[in-house]
Amino acid sequence: MELYEYARPDLMSGKTILYVHGFASGGQNGTVRTMSLLLPSARILAPDLPVRPQEAMDLLHNLCETEKPDLIIGTSMGGMYTEQLAGFDRIVVNPAFHLADTILKNNGLGRQEYHCPRRDGQTSFLVNKGLLEDFREVSANCFSGVQADAASMDAFGSASEERHRIYGLFGTNDTMVDTYPDFAAHYPNALHFEGGHYLDDGVFLHSVLPVIERIDDLQANRQKPVLLVAFADTLADVRNGVAKGLAVSDFEPCGSAVKAFASLSAKYSPYVLISNDFNAPENLPEMYRWIERHIGVPAWDRVIVSNRKDMLLGDYLIDRHPERLCSDNFMGTVLHFGEDPFRTWEEVLTYFDRLGGQ
Repeated sequence: MELYEYARPDLMSGKTILYVHGFASGGQNGTVRTMSLLLPSARILAPDLPVRPQEAMDLLHNLCETEKPDLIIGTSMGGMYTEQLAGFDRIVVNPAFHLADTILKNNGLGRQEYHCPRRDGQTSFLVNKGLLEDFREVSANCFSGVQADAASMDAFGSASEERHRIYGLFGTNDTMVDTYPDFAAHYPNALHFEGGHYLDDGVFLHSVLPVIERIDDLQANRQKPVLLVAFADTLADVRNGVAKGLAVSDFEPCGSAVKAFASLSAKYSPYVLISNDFNAPENLPEMYRWIERHIGVPAWDRVIVSNRKDMLLGDYLIDRHPERLCSDNFMGTVLHFGEDPFRTWEEVLTYFDRLGGQ
């Protein structure tokens, strides 16, 4: 994968991003280089954090006050710090809210080597019990003033604007920290992604970048055309999956549907449209899991369940079965997927490329 091919000079253009690195890392790590390549029009601040957590927090608060970043991204230890920087749009990736325990669990006491060069020339630092206690003290400030009711049924949808300004991304294969329950209890924007604890180029491109895209759209009050994509035989190959007796989780995507869905989000707001037999509600969790596993972050919180397609508001509907469930009365433009001129997802993408976001 040549990362430069996915550069987005339109994204966060002219804006400032503050990156807060993880434990034993620095402001010149691989994630910073990836961000610079993918977001060439953004200004990226990536300081080397002091070892002492309170000093790190003081530095970050001063930077926030003087630089007024448009977005703050923190990973691991940096995610723990970033959660406490209220008043800004933020993304935390695998945040280590219980860092002292994580260090002990991973035998992190003693002399530790930095994972990347630092501007101060330091190559190592000492982790002792005093430093662990400092981390516990600072970590205790996480979720300060935030009620743990984000997952409550009667509180759903009532979260304040401030609570919606932070997104938490959690790797399904992270064996170092597991703080999804902590975050999801306090904030509504809790997302899973396929990956481990450390960010690589693929995770940043396919999971972090889509969230940056949403934040940039919200900041600009940008309204993109709404594009509904049917689940059955358009995203997931339901027909062949059923014929083979496969479970929903084992259905294959339809061609390059996964890549196409993510690509369309650059100029459109794509949503997954699920239609399901009302008497078989047990299918819904499986379809949700399929979407989370295959489509991932680009489809997070963008799933609609309806058996009346003519009741939905949208600019476009991509559907393998437009003869079903009143698709022919949909008020927008219907694209008959699988038939000329939209036999493949490549042809669908060509169509939308020519429209240029209209």
